[in-house]
Amino acid sequence: MEKRKKTRLDVLLVDRGLAETREKAKRAVMAGLVYSGTERLDKAGDKVFDDIPLDVKGQVLPYVGRGGLKLEKALDVFPLDVSGKIGLDIGSSTGGFTDCALQNGAQQMYAVDVGYNQLAWKLRSDDRVVVMERMNFRHATADQFKDAPDFATIDVSFISLRLMLPPLKQILKPDGVVMALVKPQFEAGKADVGKKGIVRDRAVHERVVDDMVRYFASEGFHVEGLDYSPITGGDGNIEFLLFARLTDVGGIDPTIDVPAVIDAAHAQLKKNV
Repeated sequence: MEKRKKTRLDVLLVDRGLAETREKAKRAVMAGLVYSGTERLDKAGDKVFDDIPLDVKGQVLPYVGRGGLKLEKALDVFPLDVSGKIGLDIGSSTGGFTDCALQNGAQQMYAVDVGYNQLAWKLRSDDRVVVMERMNFRHATADQFKDAPDFATIDVSFISLRLMLPPLKQILKPDGVVMALVKPQFEAGKADVGKKGIVRDRAVHERVVDDMVRYFASEGFHVEGLDYSPITGGDGNIEFLLFARLTDVGGIDPTIDVPAVIDAAHAQLKKNV
């Protein structure tokens, strides 16, 4: 009997004509669109049997990473205009935020990450992207950036968002803006983080987000917008979008309603947690 052969999932998707390139195949897998029967396949590099049924459902992710969907919502709900601007992507990873910003007209993006070789080749080879790998942003200084950024995005893990603000204040242009992802699992105490690292308690979400809004204000940022991420994090956690502007004194817009945002997030996303 002939032995069944195995092939990488992303390669098989291209071979079957279900994706134009391996890069697009990976995006489809990351977006959770690839199925074999009723089973969702979530690792593009896994080797699977050549003869398994494969199906790609829905719209393929338009960015190199899921983070692009988060910035896409921020561009829609906040007064954030990146067209013709210089941006700083802190925690760039594969580059979802950078890709989304460029597709919306950003002039240049600094892609900063403590890791190495994560940024998608599409962005790595783009003249508009300044790749700054192996950089711990906590220790970043203004002289490392040829042109000061007009806006910044922050998506960091296993570290508090608070630690990003002191260096950011020295690097961002005066009156520059930031769209930061608030991740309760990295801000709450260990006692508030449940199984598999997921925070489910609404009260913990509210406390973490409220504290973060106040912290931004205390650091000289005027918090102008707050919403929830349209998708959960890769681990299933609900995350929040915070939009603020660097000012002399900081503050919180009176329209910011933390409990309402938490309620909306749980109503929309709790089923995924």
